Amino acid sequence: MADPALHHETQPMKQIAIDYTPEACTHCPVSNSITLTYDHRGGARWRSTTRFLYGTFSSLIQCPQGNTSGLNFNIYLSSLEGDKSQDEIDFEFLGKDKTIVQTNYFTTGTGNREQIHDLGFDCSDGFHEYVIKWSPNSIQWLVDGKVVRKEERKDGVTFPEKPMFLYASVWDASYIAEGRWAGTYVGSDAPYVCLYKDIRVPVGTAVECSSDS
Repeated sequence: MADPALHHETQPMKQIAIDYTPEACTHCPVSNSITLTYDHRGGARWRSTTRFLYGTFSSLIQCPQGNTSGLNFNIYLSSLEGDKSQDEIDFEFLGKDKTIVQTNYFTTGTGNREQIHDLGFDCSDGFHEYVIKWSPNSIQWLVDGKVVRKEERKDGVTFPEKPMFLYASVWDASYIAEGRWAGTYVGSDAPYVCLYKDIRVPVGTAVECSSDS
């Protein structure tokens, strides 16, 4: 039986909130494009202004060029960044190798479900489409229309079910696993610019929240 939430209509994302370093993030609602810059100011992070419960989320992304060792650039869903009991669904690019992408998901703060996928291209070489399809019973990650991973809900196993924001950020992940995860930051090609365009979110699944907790 087809999962109706997987075919959910999408719409352009009109508004964003910038969590930190607003001067390193530019948003053009008319062209539906966002740039994130990593330089001496550090990185920046944007998110949707509302949470969504299920649906399809997508963006065309061109990752930063040059020697990006140490950096993490991404697009992901999270019920609240920084909350230790968050639900989350991730696409993460690891700066040490721009020919791969990591997917992961969290339930009530627990992840450890990482998988590495060969892209077959350099993620900084032009725009490519990254899509997360999230329903009550499954998660799909797609790159340029191809499903690279699918996870289905299993009886007795927790699954992401909290309303989530759409987030994206660029940050220095050198300190994680002593640089083994994303590499060690070199910075020889700063500023590093990550480009997002045609960012789309679900229609009709936005959830009004009385607070951020």
